[in-house]
Amino acid sequence: MSELNSGMLAVDDALKNVLLGIKQLDYEQISIAQAQDRVLAEDLISRFTQPPSAVSAMDGYAVLADDLETIPTTLTQVGESAAGRSFFGKIQAGQTVRIYTGATIPEGANAIIIQEDTEKLGKKIIIKEAAPIGKYIRPAGLDFKIGQTLLKTGIRLNSRNIALAAAMNIPWLKVTRKPRIAILSTGDELVLPGEAIGSDQIISSNSLGLAAMVTASGGIPINLGIAKDDPSSLKEIISKLSGLDMLITIGGASVGDYDLVKSVLGKAGLDITFSRVAMRPGKPLIFGHILGIPMLGLPGNPVSAGVTATLFLLPAINKMLGMEVVSSRTETAILGCDLNKNDKRQDYLRAKISFNKAGDIIAIPFDQQDSSMLANYAKAQCLVLRLPFANAISKGESVKIIRLDYTF
Repeated sequence: MSELNSGMLAVDDALKNVLLGIKQLDYEQISIAQAQDRVLAEDLISRFTQPPSAVSAMDGYAVLADDLETIPTTLTQVGESAAGRSFFGKIQAGQTVRIYTGATIPEGANAIIIQEDTEKLGKKIIIKEAAPIGKYIRPAGLDFKIGQTLLKTGIRLNSRNIALAAAMNIPWLKVTRKPRIAILSTGDELVLPGEAIGSDQIISSNSLGLAAMVTASGGIPINLGIAKDDPSSLKEIISKLSGLDMLITIGGASVGDYDLVKSVLGKAGLDITFSRVAMRPGKPLIFGHILGIPMLGLPGNPVSAGVTATLFLLPAINKMLGMEVVSSRTETAILGCDLNKNDKRQDYLRAKISFNKAGDIIAIPFDQQDSSMLANYAKAQCLVLRLPFANAISKGESVKIIRLDYTF
């Protein structure tokens, strides 16, 4: 691991270590009806050809193109073909079959005349427009064929994927098991929403926000409650770790007298990989393993917890699910204000987004960037990324941003 002179690990190195310490989970089989937002653990190969036979793309009349050399011409209707109710005869010269969208093309027919280009006089159909062979006919297998691999391992299934899998005649799917992620808040100052609040207490908001993030990103959050600032309270969680895939602690990761996560869990078997990262917000960030379970210790300030979860927890969940791991989806934007030079820590400035007349993204960092300001963080639409020791930058120059709407 490469560390800065201060002993802090660079952000990219910290993420590499987190991902090295995370394993993909095993799979489970589910009904396709339960597949929304699940991650495929197998390639899906079609068991069906779609359409299974040539069908009509329009309502109209199935004809032989050779009958249309002279227009208008009159043909004799000999039957009807509708979806699920095919015409089983063979069209001869001078004949036509009334046909509807999705219906099988009758034997002998090789073109469709749309009904707007016809006139019906009993069984006599006047054709007013010619058509080349194949007009308005969807050939068998136009969409896909049996044996084709259409959905790949590692994708998160959405409504379009599910519709496709159903059309492929696949009723059951192998998907990666949802990671069970425990969340533990720490601190005597914390109370739950709705509880009586002492003069020196605050609401425990981080655990609920992180639980929502875990759910939205495909995991199952397990709320372990609030551990008080004493060793016995922290030790109690050890018995609750069985069956979990990851432990997230919030707070208690710094160097104060009451920041007990490292010392107490260390005695219980926590093997720490790193505990300080050169980033702002979020310097006191712990990663390690306890009883073989990956553990991520987030800072207690709400913005610090949210930003570090965006940068480290979400990629970890993606790896557990077998998805492509994208550390952060950066985009280029135009800076909406001047910024001073940066120091040795990588900065993630909370910012709002607007657009100029050309459609370019304008990123405008908030004036106040204190890591305790949750209201500003909730309003933020992106993080403006600034590398360590970056020079001062002027309004109108390009910056890299991370959209927060990609992070649930």
